[in-house]
Amino acid sequence: MMINVGVIGFGLAGKSFHAPLVDAVERLKLAAIVTSRSDEVAETFPGVTVVPTAEALIADPSIDLIVIATPNELHAPLAKAGLEAGKHVVIDKPFAVDPADGAALIELAAAHGLVLSVFHNRRWDADFLTVLDVLGGGALGEVMLAELRWDRFRPAIKPGWREATVEQGGGMLADLGPHLIDQALQLFGTPEAITADIAAQRPDVVVDDYFELTLHYGARRVILSASTLVVAPRPRFSLHGSAGSFVKFGLDPQEAMLRAGASANDAGYGEEAPEAFGTLTVADGQPELVPSIRGDWRRYYEGVADAILDGAPPPVDPADALMGLKLIALARRSATEGRKLAV
Repeated sequence: MMINVGVIGFGLAGKSFHAPLVDAVERLKLAAIVTSRSDEVAETFPGVTVVPTAEALIADPSIDLIVIATPNELHAPLAKAGLEAGKHVVIDKPFAVDPADGAALIELAAAHGLVLSVFHNRRWDADFLTVLDVLGGGALGEVMLAELRWDRFRPAIKPGWREATVEQGGGMLADLGPHLIDQALQLFGTPEAITADIAAQRPDVVVDDYFELTLHYGARRVILSASTLVVAPRPRFSLHGSAGSFVKFGLDPQEAMLRAGASANDAGYGEEAPEAFGTLTVADGQPELVPSIRGDWRRYYEGVADAILDGAPPPVDPADALMGLKLIALARRSATEGRKLAV
């Protein structure tokens, strides 16, 4: 059985992530896209129907799964409409702007017996999969300090909703924060407390473009940080334990590959070059390169197909994404009040 998929939105997320990944998974059929860019759809995905409005797509009885790749403030209302129409729903991160909306969507999906999931694709990054493997192997011992950072050098403010207002879901904490928080939750679970520093550093910027969150797990500290003004990026991952350290620079290659027009089914997709491998250093030992595990965002959508057709758990439980939203809300409060807050 094939699942007919409709994608709402054909910006960066819809065009470079969701549409090509859906198109690459066997049990999914990319059937329709909501966009005004019909020429781009015809060029990139010939045969896929272009639909003028989200409402028309949601009302189409032939569509089984709705993928929401729109500005953040539209995530919750479109997901609600899709679920009420009997569609399974995938939402690009963040799950919603308001945690209360995310909780309501979880209840609605359960009441209708529908699959609801959030696109935390960074669980299938090459670097993150490698970190999981290194931790599982025990070479680091007990990790007491972990730093997950995502730096950019973007001194000019980009036009559009991402840097418009926090209320619309703009800002770096809403953009990169969900990925970093989700990865920390997968690695270490829910923290006991959070301390946050959030700032708008560039001239005339109206949303946050820097943050540093400290998650407290007893004596362990997990630091999540991102900035728009870093020319020489810091390590993407650095984990330090009682027996060793693992340090990894650079970003997973899948985004760059997909944006350049590659298919997720191409040979070499998701593979990192040796110069991007991380380094493991154990006590009294020489630094050792650790080959990166191949990243594969297709596994997210394969998991969605398994959930819809086979009754498997969704590849990302929306409850995980809801916890991420709650931590973002706590982080904003912590930064405003200048204190550590219990989770």
